Amino acid sequence: MSYEDDYSQETPWIVAPTRAIKGRGATVNITGRYEVQHSESVDDGWWQEDDDAPPLKTIVTPEVAKSIISYNRSPDVPFSASLNPYRGCEHGCIYCFARPTHSYLGLSPGLDFETRLYAKTNAPALLRRELAADNYQVTPLALGVNTDAYQPCERQWQLTRQVLEVLLECRHPVGVITKSTLIERDIDILQALSQHNLVVAAITITTLDHSISRTLEPRAASPTRRLQMVEKLASAGIPVTVSVAPIIPFVTEQDMEKILEAAANAGACGAGYTILRLPWEVNPLFQEWLEAHFAERAQRVMNCVRDMHGGKDYRAEFGKRRRGEGIWAELIQQRFKKAVHRLGLDQQSHFQGMNLSSFRKPRSIPVAAENTKGQLDIFG
Repeated sequence: MSYEDDYSQETPWIVAPTRAIKGRGATVNITGRYEVQHSESVDDGWWQEDDDAPPLKTIVTPEVAKSIISYNRSPDVPFSASLNPYRGCEHGCIYCFARPTHSYLGLSPGLDFETRLYAKTNAPALLRRELAADNYQVTPLALGVNTDAYQPCERQWQLTRQVLEVLLECRHPVGVITKSTLIERDIDILQALSQHNLVVAAITITTLDHSISRTLEPRAASPTRRLQMVEKLASAGIPVTVSVAPIIPFVTEQDMEKILEAAANAGACGAGYTILRLPWEVNPLFQEWLEAHFAERAQRVMNCVRDMHGGKDYRAEFGKRRRGEGIWAELIQQRFKKAVHRLGLDQQSHFQGMNLSSFRKPRSIPVAAENTKGQLDIFG
């Protein structure tokens, strides 16, 4: 048999087996949807796991942003304005709906999203400028929605703390959502904001199973530690809610009532939930994670997900993307409503009830920000 016969186009290539990477959520660097070339690992018979391979390093690149407050008109989210000091997130949550945004950078929504991060170094200065605008209208600002504002690199860059300092100075309402214990560092600022009814903190707790959490959200705080965060924030007088998100059928779904009960006992005053969302590149990444960690139930999980999305892996319509539809979605909704009512977590949204009347313009605007007002300033 000749070389050409052995490696002809008819020879079936076997895709290399999916393997977990310690400390990371994604198993591969999937090709972004804007790339013109697509690559796929194959098993040529020599593939083997390398337990001695060096761990992937996290690289944080400083970035000068053009604007910092993002606005949306989505009718199914409780906020219209948000701020994200970082792009990418080292927590590595495999289900993160923000992963596809790395495709805009020419990077992978897979491992790149967790290891190649960007810090918006001028975020506090930009926030001052945008709050000082004559046409600015006060609305609660959601901090850290796309990527966690308290992810590990915040210890060095401290952009989130600087943003909170600006918001406190301006008496501006803010909602913070996180999985990180680093939020406890800023309890002093959050307490000051809470005295004026200007803050609510939301702690995301997806599961109480530590073994699942270690692979699902590999670099986020453990479930037990997050409950301690709820207790510490509540004890400091800071309104704190719990976000049971996302609910993954047959993986985390069975923990929903236990999470809500534990959060209520820790001092939470409200709760919310969303079902698993699989937009764009999140879909293949999540399914590869399923095969790597829950191969025996992967098909069962995806069948249930499709049942909640009208037979598809994901539907993006408002009102359906976060809650789903069908028997499974209705069952989860009923279970959630009964649990929060029983536990007293079904109070009015603290995010919508924050104080808007005490806002005041920033006392000063950095010179660098002032110079961006217009071209004629060059000749001033």
